[in-house]
Amino acid sequence: MNYFPWLTIIVLLPIFAGSLIFFLPHRGNKVIRWYTICICLLELLLITYTFFYHFQLNDPLTQLTEDYKWIHFFDFYWRLGIDGLSIGPILLTGFITTLATLAARPVTRDSRLFHFLMLAMYSGQIGSFSSRDLLLFFIMWELELIPVYLLLSMWGGKKRLYSATKFILYTAGGSIFLLIGVLGIGLYGSNEPTLNLETLANQSYPVALEIIFYIGFLIAFAVKLPIIPLHTWLPDTHGEAHYSTCMLLAGILLKMGAYGLVRINMELLPHAHSIFSPWLIIVGAIQIIYAALTSLGQRNLKKRIAYSSVSHMGFIIIGIGSITDTGLNGAILQIISHGFIGAALFFLAGTSYDRIRLVYLDEMGGMAIHLPKIFTMFSILSMASLALPGMSGFLAELIVFFGIITSQQYLLMPKILITFVMAIGMILTPIYLLSMLRQMFYGYKLFNVPNSYFFDSGPRELFVSISILLPIIAIGIYPDFVLSLSVDKVEAIISNYFYQ
Repeated sequence: MNYFPWLTIIVLLPIFAGSLIFFLPHRGNKVIRWYTICICLLELLLITYTFFYHFQLNDPLTQLTEDYKWIHFFDFYWRLGIDGLSIGPILLTGFITTLATLAARPVTRDSRLFHFLMLAMYSGQIGSFSSRDLLLFFIMWELELIPVYLLLSMWGGKKRLYSATKFILYTAGGSIFLLIGVLGIGLYGSNEPTLNLETLANQSYPVALEIIFYIGFLIAFAVKLPIIPLHTWLPDTHGEAHYSTCMLLAGILLKMGAYGLVRINMELLPHAHSIFSPWLIIVGAIQIIYAALTSLGQRNLKKRIAYSSVSHMGFIIIGIGSITDTGLNGAILQIISHGFIGAALFFLAGTSYDRIRLVYLDEMGGMAIHLPKIFTMFSILSMASLALPGMSGFLAELIVFFGIITSQQYLLMPKILITFVMAIGMILTPIYLLSMLRQMFYGYKLFNVPNSYFFDSGPRELFVSISILLPIIAIGIYPDFVLSLSVDKVEAIISNYFYQ
């Protein structure tokens, strides 16, 4: 047992170091920017060090646990710990946040507040992925909300106040259900009130109570991981936010919903999950098709990418709903892979917006002549998003396919039907992505614009996009990078469903 409080340091370092930003001498934005990037890098190094030296892969139980009594009255502990399920999202968080602070170079207005909010989000994300106490999970979940709202309403586009208000209404409305579920499970779940995830996971509840709690948690997580019909905040938010905020939103915030679905709904409430999982699968299949078709009709570039990420979340829902090892592993792999791909696509959309200042696709065209490097990166990452073999997206969706087909829970005809619908969704994905590429880069529309001297992407932007591209290809070629982290934990979760 390692008694050094690694996880507490990892969770608290960004927000404490971020609050020191306000004491830095104000000599332009360079100091602040470099300070933030150094904090992010330090945090990423801490995470990787802790993970490599103090984390045993073959142990499905919680590791690096810390347990400090926080509030004596309510029996509320500061409980942290990671297992195979949360280590992937934590590493993803560190990676994407570092790249997003690097991508936020053009932000100059109120840059202290901006970078402080980025670091506060960092703490909230890692805290919610590593908390082992339900109330602590809820607090970290809420800590995520305020920075996003401020980042949206201060550095967004034209309709930023509308979309920020919509975002806060949806997500705060969802977290009311989360709070009710947390308190309900904590107070009624056992004989004495407890909020410890470990003890709650080993208990059985009456089925009616489980179903009530499950619905509450499902609403809360369906807002975050947008499940139709609660997804409408996402395109607005993505369409208005600055692209570094978009990278964090698409890369990590959406994954918090999926993580909560696996961590709370599957581990704590297995009976209710086996009741609800057919509906989850149906909704996921509908969502893949619907979001792909809606994405085809968007004029706004960022909204098109946002709907594509809603469509990719459908695979995660289906993987969670098919109660199999393969399906859940595929869902976790899709979480990681879409975290990279979505962040990269939003980053490239933002950089090309910085060049040409156009939002709508039908005004663009012919950008490939002026911006060959952006064109190359955009094409490669769109291929990754449409599940080209050899990239991570293809593998994740393939494993989810295998999971749903080999599932013991469902009859053969429904499985074939769902697989058919998913296949249609995978056909629609290339259609909207390739038409987006065609409208942006091909043709001659911007060929003889008067001030047609565009700068191609500089070394910083190339560095960001290539360092997101490398893990995508690496996971696509050798997916055991991600799967070996989670496979024991997934078996432990799934075995709950079959020995009853």
